[in-house]
Amino acid sequence: MVSRVCIAPERRRATTIAPTLFGAVAAKRPGAGLIHHSDRGSQYCAHEYRKLVDQFKMRASMSRKGDCYDNAPMESFWGTLKNELVHHCRYKTREQAIREITEYIEVFYNRERRQARLGYLSPAVYERQFYARQVAA
Repeated sequence: MVSRVCIAPERRRATTIAPTLFGAVAAKRPGAGLIHHSDRGSQYCAHEYRKLVDQFKMRASMSRKGDCYDNAPMESFWGTLKNELVHHCRYKTREQAIREITEYIEVFYNRERRQARLGYLSPAVYERQFYARQVAA
């Protein structure tokens, strides 16, 4: 399931993306050792952001320079988002874009859209079944 809060700040700085990390941690409560994968953007390399990743006991992982396959799953998601929503819309304001893209991710993509690689389940159903199996084991 995509656990990404969609925020499109004018400039992506560690101070503007830190709330997104806090929101994801609050929503998912990941255990220590979670791999935090990102691209090589300066906001993810910033000292204050790296301190947050360490504070949450995550393992930082960045794409290798020039290797697009490191981030292939997220690139695939962004392609799907653009093809299914963004390329078909003209947003009047940044707020409208944030609202509609967030709704697409949180409601449609995560809860309704069935995906072949998940056995034709939505990410939310797949995640629930995954954790139910973990508890049962």
